Order: sequence, then C-alpha cells, then structure tokens
Amino acid sequence: MLRSFIPNLYQALIMLIFALLSTNALAERGLFWKAESRTAPTIYLFGSIHTDDNRVTDFPPSVLAALKSIDVFMMESDAPQDPRMLQTPDSDLKSSLSPKELEQLYALADFHVMHRDVALRTKPWLLAVVFDSPRPLTPYAQDNLLMRLAEDNGKAVQGIESAAEHFAVMDSLTQAEQLALLRQVLKRSQQAKERDYEQLIKAYLKGDANKLAALNAHTTGSMLSRPLWEKMRVKLLDERNTVMAQRVLAKAQDNSLFVVVGASHLAGSTGLLATLKQAGYKLSVVK
Repeated sequence: MLRSFIPNLYQALIMLIFALLSTNALAERGLFWKAESRTAPTIYLFGSIHTDDNRVTDFPPSVLAALKSIDVFMMESDAPQDPRMLQTPDSDLKSSLSPKELEQLYALADFHVMHRDVALRTKPWLLAVVFDSPRPLTPYAQDNLLMRLAEDNGKAVQGIESAAEHFAVMDSLTQAEQLALLRQVLKRSQQAKERDYEQLIKAYLKGDANKLAALNAHTTGSMLSRPLWEKMRVKLLDERNTVMAQRVLAKAQDNSLFVVVGASHLAGSTGLLATLKQAGYKLSVVK
C-alpha cells in the first residue's frame, strides 16, 4: 500500500520545494534556457513547477526538439524506491497530535486517497507537503513526462541527486519543526490551498518572478517561523545549488544535456544560470 503512494508523495515534495524557493525565482522572464560554450557541448535548462496540470505539460516544439538533440537527460533527483524512506521509524502520529488534529489528518488522508494507517506512519514534513498540494490526477508531473520523452528518444537518464540526498534535506528538520509545519497545513482550508495553487500556476505560465515571490511570502513563508524559514531556504536552495552545479558541469564536459530542475534553482547568486555564466557559458532564453 505505501509503495503505491511513492510517486505522488515525491511529486508533492518537489511542489513544496518550488513554493519555498520561489523568492529566488528567475530575474528575467523565461523558464527554458540554452547554455553554449566554445569548449563543451550545449546544455538546456528547463525550470519546472512539478505538477501534472495540463496547462504546464503541453510542451512546445522547441522543448521537444532540444530533447531529441542531447545526449543525457538530467532531472533534479532520482525517485525514491524504498518505502521506509517515507516513514517515521518505530512510531506514529497518534501520540503527537490532538484529537481535533487527528480528525483533520484523517479527512485529508481520505481526500488524497491515502490509507489512514499509512498517513499515521508518514514523516510529518512529508504529510505537510502532500496535504498542502493539489491532489495529483496522474503520476506524471512535468519532469516525469519530460523524462519519458527523453527515454522514448533513446536518451540516457539520471538524477542530479540521489533520492536519499534529496530527502535528507527535509529529514534534517527536528520532529518538533516537522510537527509545527504539519499543524500549520492542517489549519489551512481547501479553498485557500486551491486559490494559492491557481495563482502560482498563472504566475508560472507568465514567467513572472515578482508575482511568484509575492505569493511565496503570502503562503509558505507565513506558515513558518523566521529562523525555520531561513534554515530551510539555505538547505533547500543554496547548499543544493552548489552540488547541482558541480554535477551538471562535470557531466557536461563530454555530453550535451537537458537539465530539468525546479525553476527556483536557475536564478540567484547561487543558481545554475549564474554558475554556468561563471564557467564561461553564453546563456539565452529559448522562445
């Protein structure tokens, strides 16, 4: 039962990370970039929003042509295969939540088609991610669909991070911090979640970085204490950007790449765009 929820849990995690980091979204409008170098093969960078919403999964010809032209497809992370990665060891949430909070948890578990026993054993931060995200209609978010297209074209596929590395970021939060995040999500109405999601999608479709930042400050930022927000921002963005850039540049020495990461990982002083510029690449938005 738990294994069947892994794709949707993973998709929801990526969705939250996008929301958390959107304050560092693209300085210029554009979510699809081409990086060219005189000494290395071409790199395409695609900033994703990690959802299966058909408004963002109808890819233009330029994306499909780029996928056909490269050697290796790189996505943000490998998907988790071990269900234990999602669970709190040797405990459940019954002893940590009030009766009212448990009722809210059960209602949200039912809404997201998750068995209640599974929900009680899932890590609190991961439950918060799932419950604050739209219910996926399919297991195929943007990056999953792009990966399938790459595979259909015979391209090598690999994650920039391992699943263990990816999950370790949020696992580093204390149990109290994770529960605080979950409690904030339990308080939010479904109408508020849907409203915020629609605003996020519209801003993404416009490539509107300022709007994304404003939405982020209004939603996710308001759910966390300032120290916790800063802790998560550094771990989820700055530290991971450094590792991602190193691995992408190493792979690009001998291979043309199509790299898909959350849009927030492209921009900012530690983002992939800045790193590629520093490495001598010429960047241009692909229309």
